[in-house]
Amino acid sequence: MSVFKRMSQVFQQKANAALNKVENPTEALDLSYQQMLENLQQVRRSIADVLTSQKRLEAQRASLQAQYDKLQGQARQALQQGQEDVAKLALTRAQEAQRNIAALDPQISQLQSQEQALEETGRKLQSKIEVFRAQRDTMKAQYTAAKASTQAMESLSGLSEQMTDVNLMLDRAKDKVDEMQARAAAVSQLSDSGVLDSPSLGGSGDDIEAALMAGSPTSSVDLQLEQMKAELQSANLASGTSSQLESGQGSDTNKDSSSPTTAALSQSNTIVIRIAGESRYRVPATIRPALEGLDTAMEMAISQSDENAFTKLASQLAKLIRGSGTELSDADLSASDLVVPAPDMSIADALKILGAEDSADADQQPN
Repeated sequence: MSVFKRMSQVFQQKANAALNKVENPTEALDLSYQQMLENLQQVRRSIADVLTSQKRLEAQRASLQAQYDKLQGQARQALQQGQEDVAKLALTRAQEAQRNIAALDPQISQLQSQEQALEETGRKLQSKIEVFRAQRDTMKAQYTAAKASTQAMESLSGLSEQMTDVNLMLDRAKDKVDEMQARAAAVSQLSDSGVLDSPSLGGSGDDIEAALMAGSPTSSVDLQLEQMKAELQSANLASGTSSQLESGQGSDTNKDSSSPTTAALSQSNTIVIRIAGESRYRVPATIRPALEGLDTAMEMAISQSDENAFTKLASQLAKLIRGSGTELSDADLSASDLVVPAPDMSIADALKILGAEDSADADQQPN
């Protein structure tokens, strides 16, 4: 203990008890108890500060999430209006907002962990204060009794003041040992709880992970753009096909369905598509633009090895074919114009099976 710190404690004890003695065990115990209470208040203030920072980050994350949802809606609206450049710009900004949201999530989790660690430390410190308060009362009672007994014995035996000084030095040494043991125990508990070695907020982060996240934002935006275009074309063609089928059924009642000329004209305006592993369907040729859009989007998904996007596009393609066409029976020997992957296929399986299906259809075509 330094001279300045000891002098500071001496003056604190004098101000606390307003006595003219250098040190007094009772006063020292009261001062230690008061300091422990102040430490507990400091821990509680730290918890409040950490919680405030956590709420601020959560509010910022909510704002970024709202901005992301708004940009997604604007991109879809712009695409419906034919403004692809505006849609692409909105998707790019939405992707930037999503990266900021992902960067805030670990910081919020870190603040929650720090809050829990501080609360645990506060509970342990509260327990120690309760134990110390009981020990303080006991030691004060023992000191008062010992002091009275000593004064009585000194009055009877006439002990010198030197022996009294020796006893005081022993008491002071014991108090110092107890204080150092208590401090060592407190530091050990803080170290075990992880408060002393917790990382700083908003660190430098993983540069490799950041580089991977920012790898190809443009290609991801292009894939989302093609998916939106395919969805819009599918929706438009689905409504147009249903109207076309209704009008076609009404007109067929006035025509001879057995006429070869009528059948040839009907087949010339349709294409036969096989879903790999499933049946064949005859669909109107008017859905060809939608098929080309889905084909472009699936090529981009294959080039990026994006299994989720490929599965979603394959499901949309199968839904379009089934909804706009009619299933052909096994007796119908019409050759397949196109072979498309099934919705449950992976990219590797689709490439392999589509190659085999193309060869089989080529063998079935008449010479």
